[in-house]
Amino acid sequence: MKLFLVACAALSLCLPLHAKEAAPLAEDPVVEKRLINISEELRCLVCQNESLAGSQAELAKDLREEVRGLIKEGKSDSEVKDFLVSRYGDFVLYRPQIKPSTYLLWAGPFLLLFIGLFTLFRFLKQRSKEVVDTPLSDEEKKRAEALLKDAQS
Repeated sequence: MKLFLVACAALSLCLPLHAKEAAPLAEDPVVEKRLINISEELRCLVCQNESLAGSQAELAKDLREEVRGLIKEGKSDSEVKDFLVSRYGDFVLYRPQIKPSTYLLWAGPFLLLFIGLFTLFRFLKQRSKEVVDTPLSDEEKKRAEALLKDAQS
């Protein structure tokens, strides 16, 4: 048993010697930083709820390589985004530009909220009209008193 523990201790001391240093993400850290900034604003076309920077899908990896190539060609951030929008549509952006084709996208939630509140208000108003506060007739009072007496006994 002691021999086993000594062997484990010796192995644990040797393991750090075989560790490798992490490879740099790109040969140019400025390009890589721009790539990360741009890809965080882009939607993964496969995952759809994950940014291009965080996605591990094959298409996302290919798009990151394409963005990296465009950055190396000297394209600005807006030119890179415009290229991807022209290729994949406004869906690729997490925050699409406000333009006639995206008005419904931007105004839709507020429009649905307004319609919901309007419908709720009309429903409550209609319901309050339906509730009529009429007094009980003598026969209904006697019946109610009898039911209450039966319930108490």
